[in-house]
Amino acid sequence: MPETKKVSGLLRRKGAAILGAAIIGLGIWQVGEAGYIHLKAELAQVLVQEAWSDTLKGEKEVRPWPWADTWPVARMQIPDLNVDLMVLAGASGRTLAFGPAHLEGTAAPGTSGHSILSGHRDTHFAFLKKVEYGMEIRVQSPDGVWRSYTATDRQVIDARYARLAAGNGEAALTLVTCYPFDTIVPGGPLRYLVSAYERQESAWLPPKIKDLSED
Repeated sequence: MPETKKVSGLLRRKGAAILGAAIIGLGIWQVGEAGYIHLKAELAQVLVQEAWSDTLKGEKEVRPWPWADTWPVARMQIPDLNVDLMVLAGASGRTLAFGPAHLEGTAAPGTSGHSILSGHRDTHFAFLKKVEYGMEIRVQSPDGVWRSYTATDRQVIDARYARLAAGNGEAALTLVTCYPFDTIVPGGPLRYLVSAYERQESAWLPPKIKDLSED
């Protein structure tokens, strides 16, 4: 086991070096800030996926590169949109550059309770605008178990006046990103939310809630 961890760590360090070299090379070729951000986001997910593989084997808080201050806590898939993302611990600005992240203080992804995940609108969570009512969202927890949710609501809130509720104990998932999706000015108070509830074996769907497409 120690030898396995040593090899795994070596691979991640090598991957981190490749990531750094690619980012530097991108800057040299001057493809622009947008290209830099997208490449970093995509390459980071590759390294995080390696760390997730070790997590599924029982390792704890596996950092994807030596200087990382975060680690994967879940895997999220949306089959209809071909989305497959690693979810990181701690929704800080630094962490969100590398992937969607779990908001501390909410239920762990893929467990009972209300879990909130956040991501950038122009990279990892750009797909949120395509999520429709009834779509399946799958979340894998560190023990390897998958939990399936059904998208039931889309809405925009003003973060200055509205707060995300902690939930009432039922298995729920909320995905959050900044809004509008195509604005050229980052930041702002608006947030786009997709809410989902655990899918039952009988394929039961909660009553449909009015969403943005009906306005």
